[in-house]
Amino acid sequence: MTAEQSPTDGAPARPADPPDAGLTIVPVTTRDWPTLRDVRLRALAEAPHAFGSTLEREVGYDERTWRERAGAGRTFLARLDGDVVGLVSFYAEEGREDERQVVSMWVAPRARGSGVAALLVAAVREAAANEGARVLTLFVADGNDRARRLYERLGFRSTGERQPLPSDPARGEERYALRLR
Repeated sequence: MTAEQSPTDGAPARPADPPDAGLTIVPVTTRDWPTLRDVRLRALAEAPHAFGSTLEREVGYDERTWRERAGAGRTFLARLDGDVVGLVSFYAEEGREDERQVVSMWVAPRARGSGVAALLVAAVREAAANEGARVLTLFVADGNDRARRLYERLGFRSTGERQPLPSDPARGEERYALRLR
């Protein structure tokens, strides 16, 4: 029997269970700035190797900065039974008007592997397409193989472009892209 077969009849097994019914993906608004701040700082503390920024840098941001980030309309939270278990943002890179770049992707350890990340990316895909973007890009830090595999499963492909990781220039990161239309 293969991993794709049902143990009883050899038919293909059903896909993994969908994320918990209590899971919602919600856009962040200006009034959510304290939640955004707390989740982003939690993400930076829990997985510093995965981000281009640092906890030390962002802990110093003032309320105005967090309000601006929250009010930009380009951040989503994953909530599971009221608790925030995921975060993602995107922005338009200067000089790349047809592209939007995914940033700040994080899923709490207890929710990893549950489909939360794919739902967060889906929210960004839809929002970016609604803005007229043709391509969605992101960078994956060297050694973050789990993230790389996730993005490849979602259709992202390496562009071959590499750069130093801004938070640790001794390490690198690679750009991935997904055509939206």
